[in-house]
Amino acid sequence: MYRFLFSARWFGWFVLVCVLAAACIGLGRWQMDRRDASLADSALIESNYDAEPVPYEEAGKYFDTYDEAAEWLPVKLEGTYDSSEQRIIRNRPLKGRPGYEVLVPLKLDDGTSVAVNRGWLPIGDDEAGRPDSIPAAPEGRVSVVARIKAAEPTLTRSAPEGQLPSIDLGAFAEQLDYPLHQGSYGLMASEDPGAAVAPEGAPRPEVDEGLHLSYGLQWYGFALMMFIGLGYAARQEALNRYYDGVDDDDDEDDIIAAHPAPSRRRPPRKKRGPTGEEEEDAILDAQGY
Repeated sequence: MYRFLFSARWFGWFVLVCVLAAACIGLGRWQMDRRDASLADSALIESNYDAEPVPYEEAGKYFDTYDEAAEWLPVKLEGTYDSSEQRIIRNRPLKGRPGYEVLVPLKLDDGTSVAVNRGWLPIGDDEAGRPDSIPAAPEGRVSVVARIKAAEPTLTRSAPEGQLPSIDLGAFAEQLDYPLHQGSYGLMASEDPGAAVAPEGAPRPEVDEGLHLSYGLQWYGFALMMFIGLGYAARQEALNRYYDGVDDDDDEDDIIAAHPAPSRRRPPRKKRGPTGEEEEDAILDAQGY
């Protein structure tokens, strides 16, 4: 009853369904990979964000070379802010508001420095492209707790003097006359003594795996529905062939032959009557002459 599935037409449909199902499965796996990454990020935040601050002597290596496992880890730093080398980072939205971030080098006792992101400022009203005011960093020796964040990539766009298009620590280091750790920077959590006015602190990152699981299951469902649809179409084809009396061995040409178009029959030719001479001969024959 289903031998027609081995025809070239149905084989083509089967290949097409396999290709579409494979694409759906690929998209489903991509969503699952994104879910795994979200879960890993959430686990990292849960384990590192509220951990006890680690002394710089133990965590200094993470500022030289970024380690993903150390992201959000609080580190205790002690030194002096170099406010003369303060930079404004452009295009930093926060909660839907456009603004900037303030990056200041913290000079440490070992002669190196760590870039500290002190927080967020809104765009200014007085002058385009700049905040109205930048709260000053505390003067003198300060103790800072900052969370480790990876350095950002270089951007091709430029920035006005005193600003950076991204937290590109390599580019920032070229502008300083002392060493700067270029693997990671510190996102300020607290400083002691604190400034009278400080930029707005960064909010705690959300712990949420998102909708990746539901999206992934939907793509897997679409892949399954491809084959269900193909099976349904095959069942309908089989029923149609059964009710039409089409044999499984019939190909498309046989199907056409089994349902020929009605032929137009030619009308019968009229018999021609005998001519006058033939009629006279027939009469004489009948009389015996």
